[in-house]
Amino acid sequence: MEAYVEAFLNAVSGTFSWTWKSIIFNVPWYLNYFWGLILISLLVWFLEIVFPWRKEQGVFRKDFWLDAFYMFFNFFLFAIAISGIYKMLQVFFQDIGVASNSLALIDISNWPMWGQLLLFFVVLDFVQWFTHTLLHKYAFLWNFHKVHHSVKEMGFAAHLRYHWMENILYKPLKTFGVMILGGFEPEQAYIVHFAAIAIGHFNHSNIKITWGPLKYLFNNPVMHLYHHAYDLPEGTYGVNFGISLSIWDYIFKTNYIPEDSGKVKLGYPGDEDLPKDFLGQAVHGFKPKKK
Repeated sequence: MEAYVEAFLNAVSGTFSWTWKSIIFNVPWYLNYFWGLILISLLVWFLEIVFPWRKEQGVFRKDFWLDAFYMFFNFFLFAIAISGIYKMLQVFFQDIGVASNSLALIDISNWPMWGQLLLFFVVLDFVQWFTHTLLHKYAFLWNFHKVHHSVKEMGFAAHLRYHWMENILYKPLKTFGVMILGGFEPEQAYIVHFAAIAIGHFNHSNIKITWGPLKYLFNNPVMHLYHHAYDLPEGTYGVNFGISLSIWDYIFKTNYIPEDSGKVKLGYPGDEDLPKDFLGQAVHGFKPKKK
């Protein structure tokens, strides 16, 4: 038990220390996710202001500051809090003989760096696409995912507005994806992580981009807006589940883009019952439904 407690405390203090060092510019610039997130956010926000798709939408749209808080909470504060739990699980798996390469299907450690990064990006994106479909398909998970879909006006900060329980689901499955690759994360994986942040911000932004023929490969704001549509095609539990890549939706026939005006009602039936404040949303999903 002592080893688990030590692992927990070391992980929490280490993650907190790294975050603080990032804030004061005491880490390599290419690993500084704190200021990197801010820079990407300001850039996409600037483009929203200069090239707005829905021109009637305000610069400080509905719930702008709530979504901004969610960005830092989910990306940093909760990451610090939960890091100890993940480290304890890692120690547990080591104790029972499960190594990081136990599920390895392929060894990419000797591949050229561009190949490592490409496969790493594709595998993790598919894992996230699959996880995303689960959040919509199963009622227990959907109760948490409702927080993300309660956005009524779309903007870049909505990217990281999600219930903290989603971290609990996504992190282990993303770790599973890494284990498939032999437990190996490319040395320059930060390129993939920053790219995912930028693409996610763009996909939630008030900017009209479709990427032309590349729309069949990369997700885009038009496609993702319909993921957040209040009215979904009959018989579906959701559409356009792509995170960075849209190709999974075209492969598995979950793509849906009927038009591109941007005049789409957002949310879901019953979203008026979701608490409007962060604390209320943080405990949402655990309360029994009213009969």
